[in-house]
Amino acid sequence: QAKAGAPGTRENSEAPSTLLGILQIRAHDQPGDKWLVIERRVYDISRWAQRHPGGSRLIGHHGAEDATDAFRAFHQDLNFVRKFLQPLLIGELAPEEPSQDGPLNAQLVEDFRALHQAAEDMKLFDASPTFFAFLLGHILAMEVLAWLLIYLLGPGWVPSALAAFILAISQAQSWCLQHDLGHASIFKKSRWNHVAQKFVMGQLKGFSAHWWNFRHFQHHAKPNIFHKDPDVTVAPVFLLGESSVEYGKKKRRYLPYNQQHLYFFLIGPPLLTLVNFEVENLAYMLVCMQWADLLWAASFYARFFLSYLPFYGVPGVLLFFVAVRVLESHWFVWITQMNHIPKEIGHEKHRDWASSQLAATCNVEPSLFTNWFSGHLNFQIEHHLFPRMPRHNYSRVAPLVKSLCAKHGLSYEVKPFLTALVDIVRSLKKSGDIWLDAYLHQ
Repeated sequence: QAKAGAPGTRENSEAPSTLLGILQIRAHDQPGDKWLVIERRVYDISRWAQRHPGGSRLIGHHGAEDATDAFRAFHQDLNFVRKFLQPLLIGELAPEEPSQDGPLNAQLVEDFRALHQAAEDMKLFDASPTFFAFLLGHILAMEVLAWLLIYLLGPGWVPSALAAFILAISQAQSWCLQHDLGHASIFKKSRWNHVAQKFVMGQLKGFSAHWWNFRHFQHHAKPNIFHKDPDVTVAPVFLLGESSVEYGKKKRRYLPYNQQHLYFFLIGPPLLTLVNFEVENLAYMLVCMQWADLLWAASFYARFFLSYLPFYGVPGVLLFFVAVRVLESHWFVWITQMNHIPKEIGHEKHRDWASSQLAATCNVEPSLFTNWFSGHLNFQIEHHLFPRMPRHNYSRVAPLVKSLCAKHGLSYEVKPFLTALVDIVRSLKKSGDIWLDAYLHQ
C-alpha cells in the first residue's frame, strides 16, 4: 500500500488514489491526531476539528471510524459540506478493505442506507409548516394564559399553582420545539433553523442554543456510550450499565449506590434543569464566549421577572420561577430518559450506525396525548436513526424500521408509557444491586 503524505494538505486532497488500510486508520485516534472515513474516503481532521461547527468533540468521537451514516444523518446539504472536506482528503480505503474493523454487518449497513433513501423518496424529511406553526402558537398561548391567570385572579396559591403548571408545560413544549430546530428538521435552510432555535431556546427558555447542540449532538452520535454521551456520563452520582461493575470491583463508594433508585427522586427529576442545566449552561456561555446566546437568555429572564414582579415582589417571583423550573425538570428527566436508561449503557463498541442507535433506544406506545406530551420522543428509535426527520413523519417511517429490524434480528422494543417510566427506577435499582454485589464479593 502507498503511504499517505502530510495529513490535511492541498496536495494530498488532489491525490485520492492513496490507498489506506483500516489498521493504518485505527492508529489515528488520539488527541490532535484524528482520521475518519466517509464514503470510503479518508480524511485527516486533526487540525480542522476545532473549527467543526458541531464542535471538536462531536466529530472527534468518530475518530478512526467509518462516519458515513453519521455524516448523512447530521447534515442537510451533503454537497455543500463535502466542499469543506475536500482539503482534508488524504486517501481512500483500499478496495479489499471493509469500512471498519469492528463488528459490522455489511448487509445491515446496506439495507439501512437503502431505507434512508426510501425515506427521502417518500418526502419524509419535508416538514409541515402548519404543524410547527401550531406548536409555536400553542406555546405562546400558554405563556399568555399563565400571565392572564395571575393578572385576573391575583397571586393566590391556586392561581399561582395553575399558572406554574401551565408555564411548565409551555417550557416542556419549548424544549421539544427547539430540539426540532436544533436538528434542522423544520426549515430547508440550516441558517433559518439556527436563528429560530436561538429565539425559542433563548427568549422562550433562557438557555443557550449552542450549549444544547454541543451536548445533544454528542448524545446522538454515541448514545449511551460513556465519556461520549453526556447524558449517561453521570458517575459518581449515579451508576449506569457497565459502570456498576467497575465501581464495585474497584471498591468505590462515594454514595450508597444500592439506594440510588431512591435518592434519584430527590436529586434527579427535581434539580436537573433548575441546578445542573442552569449552571452548566451559564458556564458554557461564559467560557465559550457565546455572547449572543447570553443576550438571548437574558431577554428571557428580563421578560419573566418584569412580567411577574409586580404581582409577587422579588422573593415571590423567585419562588414562582423555581416552581416552574422544578415542574419542568420532572418532565425533562422522565420523558427524555425513559427511552435510554433501561437500555444498554457502556463503553465504545464501534458498531455501525443502525446497530448503535437501536441498542441504546426503545419506543413508547403512541397515542395523541403521548405524542404531544413527549414531543414525539416516544418514537425514539426513529428519531435516533433519522435525527433530521420532522417528528410528524416518525409514524410513517416506523413500519419500514420494524421490517429492517425483523430482517436482521434486531430488537424493536415498544413499551406502554407507564412501564417505560417505571423501568427508569428498575434500571437504577438493578445497577445499584450489581454494584453492591461486585463491591462485596469481588
